[in-house]
Amino acid sequence: MASLGSIRRSFAPWADPSAKPYIRFENVSKRFGDFVAVDDLSLTIYEREFFALLGASGCGKTTLLRMLAGFEQPTSGRILLDGQDLLRVPPYRRPVNMMFQSYALFPHMTVEANIAFGLKQDGMPKAEIAGRVAQMLKLVKLEPFAKRKPHQLSGGQRQRVALARSIAKRPKVLLLDEPLGALDKKLREETQFELMDLQHDLGLTFLVVTHDQEEAMTMADRIAIMDKGRVLQVATPAEVYEAPASRFVADFVGSINMFEGSLVKKSAGITHIRDARGAEFWVGGSTRAAPGDTVWLAIRPEKMRVSRERPPEAENAFNGEIWDIAYLGDMTIYNVRLDDGRIVKASMINSMRRLEDALTWHDRAWISFSADAVVLLTE
Repeated sequence: MASLGSIRRSFAPWADPSAKPYIRFENVSKRFGDFVAVDDLSLTIYEREFFALLGASGCGKTTLLRMLAGFEQPTSGRILLDGQDLLRVPPYRRPVNMMFQSYALFPHMTVEANIAFGLKQDGMPKAEIAGRVAQMLKLVKLEPFAKRKPHQLSGGQRQRVALARSIAKRPKVLLLDEPLGALDKKLREETQFELMDLQHDLGLTFLVVTHDQEEAMTMADRIAIMDKGRVLQVATPAEVYEAPASRFVADFVGSINMFEGSLVKKSAGITHIRDARGAEFWVGGSTRAAPGDTVWLAIRPEKMRVSRERPPEAENAFNGEIWDIAYLGDMTIYNVRLDDGRIVKASMINSMRRLEDALTWHDRAWISFSADAVVLLTE
């Protein structure tokens, strides 16, 4: 049997011109009075995709989720699920289920009664309900806790009950609104992988709303970065991180060093940039920018190297002083104050237990990076 990792790597229906989108938001807007929560947004999601809406609070991601669930109606535009326009379909008739951040469990009911609640509301026969509940308990590994009530469970266990209740009715799409926000860091990391495995095993389409970059990068097949009701980029986690479409995306996802400059010359796959302080940069790859255009250079901290001596092969190198150091165990973060006054961040993996002649505060050092390490942005 193929591993989940290999399955996820080969799953890319968005790259197939013949693939039909499962969920479509077509020019959708949502206004609350004068406030525009979602602004003429179009987005496609594919069947069995684990899709994440990522953005800061107030960017419109939860409103988008609620419109798909039927709890809000679009001011304009259409939402289609499997080819069906959802405009006149009430929430209880939509083949979706929503798992809320608060979990919304019934405190007076046992775990199995919470899971069975929606099935009873649908009039499912008792024998079928019992079988489905047993199946869900096994799936989320809560069989020993079936008779307990929510207050007798840990946060992670309550989260699993809410998840089991959400998928018991076998919806076509599961909507998750900040599903791991109430968990501590270690449990949140463990649950991320459990959700990925569960989504694959069930064969459902998952749409998750989160403001947590690490959560989206870990779980999602694709991520939509949102700001002010608009989608700024839709791409795989690797593409969002390594090839951001704009300064906003580059700055929002992960840590970044940004330099503004003017394009001087393009030749033989190398672009020459000069900034307002006279610093010279050489950047690899192609760009739409022309000589004289303003551009921004984005370099991730892990693409930078910190050293006592200037590396002879370095295409970009700047001298400065170690201004601050953060030791995180697996890596060390260096803030280096360049001679022109700017502070840049570099991160280096601690591959050895001890480093001889390690750099420390106020040491002189070189920051260097290759031409290919730079992402050149025009907006």
